[in-house]
Amino acid sequence: MTRAVLSIGSNMGDRFGYLQLAVRGFADVLVAVSPVYETAPWGVLDQADFLNAVLVVESPDVDEWGWLRRGQALERAAERVRDQRWGPRTLDVDVVAVDGVLSSDPELLLPHPGAHERATVLIPWLDVSPDAVLPGFGRIAELDFNDEDVHLRADLSLGIRETKIGE
Repeated sequence: MTRAVLSIGSNMGDRFGYLQLAVRGFADVLVAVSPVYETAPWGVLDQADFLNAVLVVESPDVDEWGWLRRGQALERAAERVRDQRWGPRTLDVDVVAVDGVLSSDPELLLPHPGAHERATVLIPWLDVSPDAVLPGFGRIAELDFNDEDVHLRADLSLGIRETKIGE
C-alpha cells in the first residue's frame, strides 16, 4: 500500500476544469483533496497565476512510478506542452512525496525538489493533513515559507467536500 501527496496546478485555458480533470483521474484512489488556491507563478514570473490544490491518494497496487505515470497520463489528456521549464501549463501533476520512499532518480526526485519552500504545495497540504511531515525537512507546520502570494479561492470547489485526513 502506498500513499502519495500530489500537487496539481494549472495556469492556461480552463484552469479549474483542468484541476477537475486531475481529481476525476484519481477519484478511485482519492483519500483527501484540499481547497483550491490561486498562486503567483514560480520560476518564470511573466505568466498567468495558477490555480493549485493537493491530493492525497492511496492504493495497494501503485508505487511511486505508478503515481508519476498516472499524473503524466492526465497531463497528456490536458494536452500539456513542455517547451519551457517552469513555463505556463494546462495541467501540472507533481508527485510531492510517497510514504516511505526517497528517490534520487532524475526522473522522479522524492521528496519533490523545492517542495519545502513552496507555499503552493505546503498550504494546501496542511489543509488536508495538519500533522504532515515532509521527509528530510520535518513537520510542514514548522517550515519557514513565504505565503503572501497564495490566496484561498473559496468560490471554487473541486466537486467533492474537501476533507482532512482522519475525518
